[in-house]
Amino acid sequence: MSRFAVVALAVLVLAGCAAPPPQSPPLPEPTVGDDGLPGPVTPVGQPVVIASGLQAPWSVVRLDSGSTLISERDRGVVVELTSDGELRDVATIAGVVHEGEGGLLGLAVLDDEWLYAYFTTASDNRIEKFALEGGPGDYSLGEGDEVLTGLASARSHNGGRIAFGPDGMLYATVGDAREPDRAQDPTGLNGKILRMTPDGTVPDDNPGDSLVYSMGHRNPQGIAWDDDGQLWAAEFGQDTWDEFNRIEAGGNYGWPIVEGISDNSDFINPVVQWPTDDASPSGLVYTRGTFFLASLRGTRVWALYPSDDGTAGATPWFVGEYGRIRDVTAGPNGTLWFMTNNTDGRGTPLVGDDRVWQVGLDTMQEG
Repeated sequence: MSRFAVVALAVLVLAGCAAPPPQSPPLPEPTVGDDGLPGPVTPVGQPVVIASGLQAPWSVVRLDSGSTLISERDRGVVVELTSDGELRDVATIAGVVHEGEGGLLGLAVLDDEWLYAYFTTASDNRIEKFALEGGPGDYSLGEGDEVLTGLASARSHNGGRIAFGPDGMLYATVGDAREPDRAQDPTGLNGKILRMTPDGTVPDDNPGDSLVYSMGHRNPQGIAWDDDGQLWAAEFGQDTWDEFNRIEAGGNYGWPIVEGISDNSDFINPVVQWPTDDASPSGLVYTRGTFFLASLRGTRVWALYPSDDGTAGATPWFVGEYGRIRDVTAGPNGTLWFMTNNTDGRGTPLVGDDRVWQVGLDTMQEG
């Protein structure tokens, strides 16, 4: 089955001018990323549509081949977006059960040869891997191979983001599955960020003899690494504070004993916190010296600029313009892609939703 996306006519120089950000963060130190492009950066120009007609998309990963893979949560389908702008179904993931916030969630790719998927079944959340066969415009998946099973699932708080770190290990965010005390249980895997080998085994240098890398999380859904290889994560709070955290191996981030910044020295405080109406953070990406964070209820993209003093500047972009934002990723030629999530039952979809948008990035300047 084929669907067609609207292809951007411009890549680096995008037409129009975006409104200036509501606030200007302190200018971080200049940096040059692994791609050789300078940072830190801010969005510039008017976003353009890369793809439209997606159904409850959740995760987007770009391949070295030029294609992009997108998970559609409710259908349980992996969709390919080709470099020509065509959308086609790659495969339906066997066993996916959509209920509430569960379904086909995070995707990660290893060496453009293996696709990893985090998804909800009738009995658990799990991670499986699939051989990525074929090529651009003709990708297919081999049979699923279990990597990790038995994670508690629920209508909400499933976590679901997976990504390979610079150390070659697979990281996964796992929510508390609506039982907050799980986050403080060191013997369980829910309410945690997990670290594992590509086959799902415990790495020798994990902080304990388990997959648990950090604990005390409610519903983390964003993970990314900076130029120093430091892991950062974003998570949903309950009623008060959403969080952007610098993740330390073996660290405890406090849920459900604390939410947001506290004076309890047993727990690591977030670097940035927001009222839940301003964020509800999901996907996170680091590109060109800058973190970009997708916000659902907040209907915006946050640009984040951590400093050496342990603080971070935070600037909102596109507030209320495109609806719920589920994921972000680095686009081609130094651009940023962000993906809406207005068809998931909680948004107000417009004709053509859901969409992938592209916006240019420009190096921040003094003054």
